[in-house]
Amino acid sequence: MNTKTLAIIGAGFCGSTLAVHLLRYPPVTPLKILLISRPGTMARGVAYSTRARAHVLNVPAGRMNALAGEDDSFYDYVKRSTPTATPGSFVERRVYGDYLEALLNDATRRAPLGCELQEVIGEVVKIVPQPNAQSALLLMDNGEHYRADTIVLSIGSCARQAPSIAPRYRQFYESPRYVHDPWQPGALDGISANDPVFLIGSGLTMLDVVLDLRDRGHKGTIQAVSRRGLLPQPHRELNAHPAYDEGLSQHMLTDCRVRHYVRAVRDAVRLHAQTGGDWRDIIGGLRSATLQLWHALPLDERRRFLRHIRPYWDAHRHRCAPQPGARLHEELASGQLKLLAGRIVGYASNPQSVSVSVRRRGASTEEHLEVKAVINCTTPALDLRQLDDPLLKSLRADGLLVPDALGTGMAIAPSGALLDCNAVPSDWLYYVGPFLQARDWEATAVPELREYVKSMAQTLTTALTQQ
Repeated sequence: MNTKTLAIIGAGFCGSTLAVHLLRYPPVTPLKILLISRPGTMARGVAYSTRARAHVLNVPAGRMNALAGEDDSFYDYVKRSTPTATPGSFVERRVYGDYLEALLNDATRRAPLGCELQEVIGEVVKIVPQPNAQSALLLMDNGEHYRADTIVLSIGSCARQAPSIAPRYRQFYESPRYVHDPWQPGALDGISANDPVFLIGSGLTMLDVVLDLRDRGHKGTIQAVSRRGLLPQPHRELNAHPAYDEGLSQHMLTDCRVRHYVRAVRDAVRLHAQTGGDWRDIIGGLRSATLQLWHALPLDERRRFLRHIRPYWDAHRHRCAPQPGARLHEELASGQLKLLAGRIVGYASNPQSVSVSVRRRGASTEEHLEVKAVINCTTPALDLRQLDDPLLKSLRADGLLVPDALGTGMAIAPSGALLDCNAVPSDWLYYVGPFLQARDWEATAVPELREYVKSMAQTLTTALTQQ
């Protein structure tokens, strides 16, 4: 019997846990799984590759088991090295990377006869379907190639885009004083202890960069700008799962417009606060209904949500752990971290610094800030029309992948198969990961992603057995 080959492109959370599922319960044998990762991200991705101790998970340990149905597997892993940990502990992200790596190694070691994993380090730049449509070639950036019967894209964090600016200022983005991606190894090494620093963005990446700089001994002033000046909201310290009221989502679904959704949530928060409740309970109660609420919105209403509400939703829904949240507010109270609501309108490079021109929200005049470094802390782009990723560009050029109607991801069938330029689901090319937000919106946190991975494993079992 010929060996079936499955390629998983991307080895972060989704790619590595999908490989674990298939190694434990291979749909066919013999089966070869190619798990393809860029250097340094195998079983970790970008999120869990950090070694900074200040970078902690944004979800408590008790809710971070990687595989659906395996309650407490991560918490049990943490307890082995930290007996004082509780289910409500917010653990370092590097520990979660260790956990994912351990799961993958264990599944590889215990895989049944005829099922094997091959880890491939490199970047796929093009996928070429073969004439018989029964397999495809994966062309690598180093000139190598691999054949696969079925391919799963599990690309998560894509490259950041340089913030929009007038063309005459774009040359600054080639300057050594500009840090395009703070997650690149050594990206912050050139910043001295007293250097004033300017951060573009005020979300979770901004918080990570501030804490990393401080833990490196940085003492200079840090200024951050974002359009609305919103900060990440902190979680509470909880060891018991809060109770949620499911009635709010049903009320929201009586009028599927963004205006009604927002009014309903605001009213629920106000009423809950009057009885001593916390707004987090209201937002948390929507988690299980988010997919239904998103699907119920007409396309124009989804656009309205993205244009007006998304930044507020992200700040309140995707919260930071209590400890970094407390440190953030200490930085603001001390004046060492300053937050501006506004936008950058220009740069002027000097021999020893860069002058950043900012116009505050609602102001008609500009102010100029002298800093030593500018760091891009914006959210990684998911708009395929703007991304410069060679693989995604080639898939789109070949008609194998199309952007979704909102420009927030790619068109994906309910099965997880990519839709081609004729809206036909592929029978060999699939996707699992954060690009699912285009279809279902809530697809960035482990509690949701592990369910998507489980579903993809079931889809692949059916697909591979029928080939």
